[in-house]
Amino acid sequence: MKRPKTKEQEVSLETIFGPGGWLASHHPSYEHRPAQLEMAELIDSALRGGHHAVAEAGTGTGKTLAYLVPILLSGQRVVISAATKNLQEQLYFKDIAFLRKLFPKLRATLMKGRSNYLCRQKVYDMVDEPFLNGLEEVDQFAKIRKWEKRTETGDRAELEILPDSSELWRRIDARRETCTGQKCKEFDRCFITKMHQDAAESDLIIVNHHLFFADLALKQTEFAGLIPEYSAVVFDEAHELEDVATQYFGLRVSNYRLEELARDSEATLKVKNLGSEALQRCLERLRLATDTFFSVFPAQEGRFNFDQREAFLESHRRAYETLQNALTRLSSELEGLPSRPEEANNLIRRAKELRQAVKYLLESKERNFVYWWERRGRGVFLEASPIDVSEILEERLFNRVESVVLTSATLSVADNFQFLKNRLGVPYARERILASPFDYSDQALFYMPTSLPDPRAQNFPARAADVIVEVLEASEGRAFVLFTSYQQMRELYERVRKRVPYEMFLQGTAPKTRLLDRFRRTPHAVLFATSSFWQGVDVQGEQLSAVIVDRLPFAVPSDPVVAARIRMINEDGGNAFTDYQIPDAIIRLKQGFGRLLRSQSDRGILCLLDNRIARKAYGKMFLESLPPYRISESLEELRRFMRE
Repeated sequence: MKRPKTKEQEVSLETIFGPGGWLASHHPSYEHRPAQLEMAELIDSALRGGHHAVAEAGTGTGKTLAYLVPILLSGQRVVISAATKNLQEQLYFKDIAFLRKLFPKLRATLMKGRSNYLCRQKVYDMVDEPFLNGLEEVDQFAKIRKWEKRTETGDRAELEILPDSSELWRRIDARRETCTGQKCKEFDRCFITKMHQDAAESDLIIVNHHLFFADLALKQTEFAGLIPEYSAVVFDEAHELEDVATQYFGLRVSNYRLEELARDSEATLKVKNLGSEALQRCLERLRLATDTFFSVFPAQEGRFNFDQREAFLESHRRAYETLQNALTRLSSELEGLPSRPEEANNLIRRAKELRQAVKYLLESKERNFVYWWERRGRGVFLEASPIDVSEILEERLFNRVESVVLTSATLSVADNFQFLKNRLGVPYARERILASPFDYSDQALFYMPTSLPDPRAQNFPARAADVIVEVLEASEGRAFVLFTSYQQMRELYERVRKRVPYEMFLQGTAPKTRLLDRFRRTPHAVLFATSSFWQGVDVQGEQLSAVIVDRLPFAVPSDPVVAARIRMINEDGGNAFTDYQIPDAIIRLKQGFGRLLRSQSDRGILCLLDNRIARKAYGKMFLESLPPYRISESLEELRRFMRE
């Protein structure tokens, strides 16, 4: 997808990134960063030469501009995949908006998943047949109708009136499951149509990992993808790719999906005036069969192996067959509708897809898949996940896209990328580890209280609480305390909260964004949190002066997917502990510690409460993979460092 070069695309990287260059004249916080120019040259070479690249760019390198500028100089259509929607928006509204000064003809499109966008036809249908619950939804719908007339994107992010958990939005969004495509009366005015048209005319397409892999998986089916053709893709925060790819190349069915099918069917039949006693009985049977089938799974929350599916079927065959029959009856009744609308065809397709998915999840025996189930609240999820995605990604991504660039601040283990390349199936790629401009030995003290017991010991929580209190006193709060489990987080929070005078926040008591805002606004605040705060969270300045981690973040070995990966590596003659578990934990620890230093003026303490890093042989691999922090076991040195 090469395009003719514009005059702006003939300029050199040196004249943009170098001292006295374009960035120096236009960027308010410009600093000459040799590593930034080096990364830009690496990516420029990959795009021009049609090869892959892997670049670890330490915090402060300026990696976003380092990949954006070569992309815009390349004359190709390139997809940038960010880890989250927030990072997408930051790229589009901040970084790309800034670069339009240099590339005034730049055409870029921000693409999110379909459920982020409003469906105009559903809004119009709801006006004629309102199915609103309570005065709050009536008020919200009235505001949405006004917004629909003026919005250019239909992106839910523009709406501040809807809570994250809004049931109303689920009934009017543009999900594929309920979309009638070109047969819709509003197809030409559809926000999804417009987004797709804009993307097809753009040089740069900004997506997130979830949308990218959903699109890649969809392109293997009879359905067209959402992202138009592209020559190259850049993955920012590429350390997350294995987990996201595992999700989208697997299969999931839940009681929520089945309940949603029944709910959507009922609403569609009412709007189209197609209801009948026979169809109503089908929906009642489906709801009852769903409740019965999913109720046989134990009430305990968590993720559990589902290897014993034959025994499960033997014990619960009637519930399984009743659910399958209910789905078959629903699709048959819908197929018998006279002059059925396209919405009914969608419902038929969904019923058949769900029937096939349930059958696969209960009866399939593919070796490269692990079968498991999870209970969260009242939700039960049955899943089949690929154990190893490397062959899938090598075939569908790296062998089909000219240039794939992987970048993040945390990709290497012991100064090489072998772990990442093995897990993702990366063939030949140019590689570079780019040093951060931070002076880690001056800006951070890594405190290792080796007198603590093993984190698996019974007396660990009490002793760990003492150390947390000591560190918080030295840092005067201003800390993240990060945990590998919710149980440990809650226990340590209760042990610490009455012993320090600082305001303490606990993950789960409010939405993540609200907790972060409150933390930033509250002097000397302390936040207790788990995995979702280990990455993608940015708090600059003295407000975050300490990061405390409870233990080395090994993935839970009893987790069905992790256990299956361990078993497969060992069965194939490898050593799962050294080949998978340790490298994976190293990257997680680097991510957690990476919350502390976000600028060259930041200073603070890193504390690990797990003495295995000092007393186990594998601890050396962790230390060799971390930046060159100043390391100490002395509480007094920690206090002195903070006084400085």
